[in-house]
Parts: sequence; structure tokens; C-alpha cells
Amino acid sequence: MLKNPASKYRAFPAVQLQDRTWPDAQITQAPIWLSTDLRDGNQALIEPMDLARKLRMFDMLVKIGFKEIEVGFPASSQIEFDFVRQLIEEKRIPADVTIQVMTPARPELITRTVEALQGAPRAIVHIYNAVAPVWRKVVFGMSVPEVMDLVQSQVAHLKALTDAQPGTEWILQYSPETFSLAELDVSLQACETAIAAWGAGRDIILNLPTTVENTTPNVFADQIEWMVRQFKERPEVVVSVHPHNDRGTGTASAEMALLAGAHRVEGCLFGNGERTGNLDIVNVALNMYVQGVSPGLDFSDIDAVRAEVEHCNQLPVPARHPYAGDLVYTSFSGSHQDAIKKAFAARNEGDVWEMPYLPIDPKDLGRSYEAVIRVNSQSGKGGISYLLEEEYGLTMPRRLQIEFSQVVQRAMDVAGTEFTAPDLWRIFEREYQLDANYAVAQCRVEPAGSNDGEVRVSGKVQIAGQSISLQGQGNGPIDAFVHAISSATGVPVRVLDYSEHAMHSVANGAFGVGAGGQNGANAKAAAYVELRVNESQTLYGAGMDSNITQAAFRAVMSALARSGAVTRVNTPAGDTVAA
Repeated sequence: MLKNPASKYRAFPAVQLQDRTWPDAQITQAPIWLSTDLRDGNQALIEPMDLARKLRMFDMLVKIGFKEIEVGFPASSQIEFDFVRQLIEEKRIPADVTIQVMTPARPELITRTVEALQGAPRAIVHIYNAVAPVWRKVVFGMSVPEVMDLVQSQVAHLKALTDAQPGTEWILQYSPETFSLAELDVSLQACETAIAAWGAGRDIILNLPTTVENTTPNVFADQIEWMVRQFKERPEVVVSVHPHNDRGTGTASAEMALLAGAHRVEGCLFGNGERTGNLDIVNVALNMYVQGVSPGLDFSDIDAVRAEVEHCNQLPVPARHPYAGDLVYTSFSGSHQDAIKKAFAARNEGDVWEMPYLPIDPKDLGRSYEAVIRVNSQSGKGGISYLLEEEYGLTMPRRLQIEFSQVVQRAMDVAGTEFTAPDLWRIFEREYQLDANYAVAQCRVEPAGSNDGEVRVSGKVQIAGQSISLQGQGNGPIDAFVHAISSATGVPVRVLDYSEHAMHSVANGAFGVGAGGQNGANAKAAAYVELRVNESQTLYGAGMDSNITQAAFRAVMSALARSGAVTRVNTPAGDTVAA
């Protein structure tokens, strides 16, 4: 029998913080954002970016609104060094943007890093060394005092180098790497050592990473609140977090860290990074947006951002990725579609956004509503009717929605694929025989002469190639026309429901597919008639025309043709019905 794998793991101990405040806090303002796409994200790529892709990424990050950008690891390779030099020498860094570079706590690498930054108006130098027990004991073989000596000597080395270049405003960022796995008192000691070596009162960023996620996000929040308390009265200290996503909770860790008092967040667009990736800054920023807090980053054209990131990283953004994926605003489920359709119908411009299954308005991110509802075998009447209304201007009554959804479902069972709005239109057009060009020849609608307001319909209609005279009277044109048809054909017909509407403006244009007839470009009205035929069939017909009365007569003929009680025929072009 296999041994239980869980037996070789140990839970990370809880933080003894009995009076924690972060569970009751709220995020009310954006943090300082730092993009690490050009450093941490770049080193995680199968093929690291060349200079051209690096420049494209940098320019996009500036356009999005990042004011701090980690641009590389200049001591690691010549291309990294050259990129930093290019940004500085070509004056590509906006005045309100600060670049950051990273280096391990090693003297020769620190020296090379400062050399790369010569002439920069303002720069953050990020020094790190691991402080967690397994790294101290196994990787480096160092005691805690030896770790502190390393921090002191290397920060002092950086200070000496930067003091010699007073033309640049220098900021130290120190990371007790592997913070999430280390003892809090050791991390605090390392941070205090860095502060002392840099010089008390000078600006410093303390970056506290979940180098490897090893516990639930609430424990990380406790760690951050514990650290924040140590520096609460020291405004020169900025507490930053750099969550990774090994447990899939990087976003939660970042948000809870902000609740715990962190001032700054590091991450990559769409969560690129080693292993399971870094924190997804887009996710955290837009989570704030939907809580009514402006993140200060511009993702109003998220598809363009995604395309640029995919080009630079040579990695795809998955279809289900929060906010940015192709399918994240799409509902296939019939019940979901019905809820969305009803909410869109009830919503007025300017209302607070309250939409089932859509936490954010896709239009705020430059996305259209076109992909919100898509139809497959799991869909229902709501999605089908929504697409036909949005794309073709049809506002079907509820029972017609039900009837037509069954027609679509049968077609779906045969095809086994997703149906687009044009697919649905073609099925509707075929099922309700819109191309039959039902025109009623020489028909007149006129008052019946009685005091009860009835009207008379008289004229001819073509059925099965034969011209049949009509004469009927009723309490309106449709009632009179149905009576005339029943009398002329001997088929008992009753109207159960009737609705009509003007065709509103739509993107595709419902009637741009044909010339003339009821699906011609001049169609402006739609009519739907539910008939009881031969007291044995109940079904709908649909008709469209520039004249609402003729659209209604065509709807009657559509239902009769579907019932099989009459044969579909074409009448000569130009026949009209007087309203």
C-alpha cells in the first residue's frame, strides 16, 4: 500500500497576532504598483525578450500608467545591461516614471548594476538575499549572524557607490528573499540591518515576497501586519509585497496584504513568472475597479494590452483568464443567458452596474457585448432571443422564444457545434419561411360601415399557385384577414396572440441579405402571430415589411404554411396591401 504523501509535509505555523486588524479593513485606494514584467517575468520566458520586445513592453507599461517599472537584471547579461543603458541614453524614461533594477547581494554584481544606471535621474536598486531556514542551512550554509553581516556589508557597498553619483536620486529596495518561509524576527532583523546600513531617514522600500507560497493567504496577511506595525511611525519606509502563485492564491495574498497595511504591490501583467507565475497585477487592479476604487492603471483596451503581452512574452493568455480571456464574459448556460437578458432589458444608462454573471461591464475594458451570450447545446431561449435582438433587431414574444428554441435545439443536436447569430438568423429565416415573399394581392382594408368599429378585408391571395378571393370582416385587420382566409380555404383559424414592433437599428442589419421582399433592405416592422389551426395545432408565424399591416398578414401566412394547412407560394413583386 502506498504511504500517504501528506505525511511528509508540515503546516506552516500560524502567526501569533491576536489583535489583527486586517479582517475588518477595506481597500479604499490604489497601492503603488511596480511592474516586474521586464525582469521577473522576462527571466521566466522560454525565450527571453530581445531589445525590440523589451522596448515595446516598456512603452506599453508606461502607457498603462505604471510609475515604477523594474526594467531588468543588468549584471546578469549584456542584453540586460544594454537595455538599461538604452533607456537612459535615449531619454526614454518619462519624468514621472522611476526605473528599478535588481541585483543579488554580491559586491561585483552590485558594482555592475550601479554602472548600468549612470546618468539616470532617479533609480531604485533592489538588493536581495534569502533568509529562510532551509536556504540558510542547505543552500548557503550560513548562520543568522552571518546573514546579517552579508546584508550590512552589501548595502553599505551600494551606499558608497551611489553616494559617489549625487546626480541621481537613489532609493534602496531591500528584499529578505523567502520572507514567507522565514521567522518573522529574522526578517525584521534583516530589514533593520539594511535600513541602518543605508542610513536612517533615507527612503527605503522593504519588499516582502511570498517567494514560494506555502500557506493560506490569511497567514501571509498576518505576517505583513506584524511587519507593518514595526515601521508604522517611520514614513520613509515603504512596505511592498511580491506574491507568487504556487498555491493559486497570489491575488488573495496581495489583497489581504493591502488590507494588512502594505503600501506597494509588485507583479506582472496576466501573472507571468517562474513556476506558476507572479501576482497578476491586472487581476488585482480590476478587482479594485469593480469595488468602486480606481486602480490608477488604464486597461480600457484590454484586448490590445493582451495582444502586446502575448507578442512580447510569446505566451498565450488563456481563454478563461480573469478579465482578459476570450471567454470570461461569455455565458452558454440557458439560465445564465436568461438572467443576463432580463437585466440588460431592465437597466438604464447611468445605473449602478448590477448584472447577473458579469462583475464588470465589458465595455469598460474595450470589449463589446457581442461575446456575452453564445449559443451551444447548453443554451436556452434567453440566449437565442438575446442574440437575434442584438444582432438582427427581433424582439420575440416569450412563447415564440420557447417555440424557436426547440427548433434551434433540434438543429444543434444534429450539428453538435456552437451557433453564431448569423446561424440563428438563417434557422429563423428558414423555419418561419421569411423568403416566401408572402404578399397579398389586391387586398383592401376599409371600415365595415358598422358602428362597432369593425373593418373589412377584401382582395386576393395566392395559395398553391392559385389566386383565391378573400372576403372577411373582423374587429381589426388581422381578425378580418384570418376570417377571410378561413372562409376561403375551409381551414378553421383562430388568433391566440399578436405582437409587433418597429425594427431598431442593429449592427448587422436584419434585412441586408436579400433584395426586395420581406427580407429586403426596406423592412422596418416585424409582426408575430400565434394561431390555432384546425383546432389541432398551435404555432407562430413571423412577417416583416415596411408596412406593419402587410407584415401582420405575412405572419399569418407564415404560420399557416408551417402548419401545412396551406402551401407556401410566391406572389408577384409589387403587390401591396393598403393599411
